[in-house]
Amino acid sequence: MSFTDETSRALSARALTAQTDGRVPGLAAGVARKGRLEWFRGVGSRDLDSPGDAPDADTQYPVASNSKTFTAVAIMALRDEGRLDLDDTVDEHLSDSSHARVTIRQLLSHTSGMQREPVGDVFDTLVMPTREELLAGWSTAERVGRPHDRWHYSNLGYAVLGEIISRLDGCTWEESIRRRLLEPLELTRTGTTPTGRSAKGYYVPPFVDVPVPEPVLEAKAMDPAGGLLSTPTDLARWGGFIADPVAEILSPDTLEEMCQPQVMADTVGWTSAWGLGFQLVRHEERTWVGHTGGWPGSVTGVFTERSSATTGLILMNNSAPVPPAAAAIDLGTISLEREPVEAEPWEPGAAVPEELVPLLGHWYSEGGHFLVSVRRGTLEIRIAGQPKEQPPSVLEPDGVDRYRTVSGRERGELLRVQRDAKGAVSHFNWATYRFTREPLAFGEWL
Repeated sequence: MSFTDETSRALSARALTAQTDGRVPGLAAGVARKGRLEWFRGVGSRDLDSPGDAPDADTQYPVASNSKTFTAVAIMALRDEGRLDLDDTVDEHLSDSSHARVTIRQLLSHTSGMQREPVGDVFDTLVMPTREELLAGWSTAERVGRPHDRWHYSNLGYAVLGEIISRLDGCTWEESIRRRLLEPLELTRTGTTPTGRSAKGYYVPPFVDVPVPEPVLEAKAMDPAGGLLSTPTDLARWGGFIADPVAEILSPDTLEEMCQPQVMADTVGWTSAWGLGFQLVRHEERTWVGHTGGWPGSVTGVFTERSSATTGLILMNNSAPVPPAAAAIDLGTISLEREPVEAEPWEPGAAVPEELVPLLGHWYSEGGHFLVSVRRGTLEIRIAGQPKEQPPSVLEPDGVDRYRTVSGRERGELLRVQRDAKGAVSHFNWATYRFTREPLAFGEWL
């Protein structure tokens, strides 16, 4: 599909606002559905030595901390392979670490309390550490806060996660990311080395309008935290993966786990939380999953609304433009409001399993009213009056008269069917609570 002219004009207006307000020499903005760009606009010049040569969908930008989402997916894949546990401590994998009780989960969610950057004032010297310098510095770095006390962003933590990936896979971090993610997803213009058409980085001082070229930095051991370069086309495809992961690369259940809030980053407005590697932003009743990135001369934002597989992205070659998360999410929101994703049509089931028939209908527990139904042969439970956009609990067989909740409310909990002396279903217990056909007070059945 392609967006209508009216929608394209609205998206272009938002992109132009970002470019003018942020005084961006060359801005690339896009909206994707299911990993494919449906709208793109390049504004300005990707390189001021070539005035008027606007960025296109294949223009490469440093994406900085968007690299962390790739690192996080690789860590979770290693977890699924049984090669690490999220609650492993760093010193279990890096024996030369002198920090105790810093866990992989804490590093993924920025809750370790470790200092933000590697030792050595790297953004003062503009010289990033080698792997050897990173590890030596890690052991002398400060733990500036208590673990899980609050969200505290740490590039240092993600560099250490990259070293864990490297050691477990027996290759460099980039080689692991390339084998695990870039090649299977055909992200051919994503990597740590500039290739082909690219955007030159600038800084536009606040009181003049003449951009200053920014230096080109080599991230070295900080690659896992911010060293990737990519293009709008590749990032659109990455957003499609985040919405609907390829099971051979990462289990959909694991991606869902990564999108569960671990810590609230915005403790005032409660609009921004952090999962396992992803920023979670709540905007106009939707949750957007993604990341931002900032590097000398390049600021980026890539966010996906997973239920619609809609990705908004923005890449800007100015060190201090408009906030990238807000701009990317605005682009995605405009597209969803003007061109909503068509709902999947209802399809009839083939048969109702005989053993589920006695469970269907109205049930009551804790004074509440619940509806038990079957969809395509699978048991579902909803609270009566539950908003339709909220998913039901889905249960699968787990033995005779036993069902395990696999998604939704009470996920993981067991439902046990109870029968009377004649073998008929009398009630059931779900997460141990008693469910009856009639509304009863607690203990009224005793």
